[in-house]
Amino acid sequence: MNSRTTTFLVIINGLICGYAIINIFFFSHHQRTLINDIVQGILLGFGLAFVSAQIFARIKATNVNGWITMFGLGLPTNGMFLRAAHAQIFPGPVNVPQEAMYWTTSGDGEGHLFSGANDYRMHFPAGGLPPNDAFWSLTMGNAKNHFVPNAINRYSVSDRSGLVPNADGSVDIYIQNTAPADHQSNWLPAPSGHFILWLRVYIPGAAILSGEYKMPPVTKIKKY
Repeated sequence: MNSRTTTFLVIINGLICGYAIINIFFFSHHQRTLINDIVQGILLGFGLAFVSAQIFARIKATNVNGWITMFGLGLPTNGMFLRAAHAQIFPGPVNVPQEAMYWTTSGDGEGHLFSGANDYRMHFPAGGLPPNDAFWSLTMGNAKNHFVPNAINRYSVSDRSGLVPNADGSVDIYIQNTAPADHQSNWLPAPSGHFILWLRVYIPGAAILSGEYKMPPVTKIKKY
């Protein structure tokens, strides 16, 4: 479910819950029964819980260059409400930050939804790959967050997948439906429709944990 769909559901749920509460307590002229109150309470409770968790998730999330991350995931001291907020974006299971950090995006750095009709590139400057003491990976998911079948059976790229750097030491990852000419080693196959990206860094470096490191945007490649 992409962020626009979720936002739409939050607004609809909020409006329905607000209308129901106002109608029940201020304008209801029907005789109330125990069964009706229980059913209405369950439905309103579910709706309000969903809306509250979504709002809190947006407050706690950090969005940089189109990538969304959350600090403090998986900590045993997190309260139930904070865990619910985290689960709206990273349903888990998740590790504590010292073991792994997570990012996700469903759109490019300009805020446009990903589409397999376009070609994209993620550019890491020389020395700018995610700092870590284990490894990092970039994983592709379709609009339903399932792996994308492809001719080379590649579902992610990482520092262990044989990425070839440019002459200046920078690294480009090509995210597109068809193989890029002369860059297949750095190709992450995309579906023909919308898709989602997940980036994970295991045993992240201090710059990631402090928020100093910024994940570079995914940019649309202009076709001439």
